[in-house]
Amino acid sequence: MSEATPVNITIRGKALRVRSTQSHDALQSIADYVEATMQRVERGTSAVDSLDVAMLTALNLAREVIESRDQSIPVNDGRLRDLIDRAEAALGEGSA
Repeated sequence: MSEATPVNITIRGKALRVRSTQSHDALQSIADYVEATMQRVERGTSAVDSLDVAMLTALNLAREVIESRDQSIPVNDGRLRDLIDRAEAALGEGSA
């Protein structure tokens, strides 16, 4: 197994130092995916607070992970989607 080494990546213009066994390019690709998801969440909601955007992004990415997991683990995706919808609606009401 490779030893974890510090790797610098950037998300939302913020430089982050992450310890990983993956290459810089691999981690930056993941960071780029997070960035793109955050931009999609911002466009799709009225959330402007960076923490709200980050939480909604985390919910969306968690849903993607759960959907791609082995189906032997039962997950109520409808309930998770409902939670995401409610969070997005609540954030939309708060910023009006």
